Amino acid sequence: MEKKKLDRLSELTAISRKRELTEEEKNERQALRTEYRLAIRANFTNTLEHTTILEPDGSKIKVSDMKRSGEDK
Repeated sequence: MEKKKLDRLSELTAISRKRELTEEEKNERQALRTEYRLAIRANFTNTLEHTTILEPDGSKIKVSDMKRSGEDK
């Protein structure tokens, strides 16, 4: 997410602490929050896809190859 958008999100949050946001400002803040969450999730997913666990026996397992708990084996 661009720094300009993060700054705007911070600005809207600061404004909301001082006064009630207009409907347009609320919608803009919600859109920026959604974009921020999606960016964080994509970054985290990318990090996990490139993470490897080193087992005590020396073998390596990619996190992306591991099954989620609850999935069928």
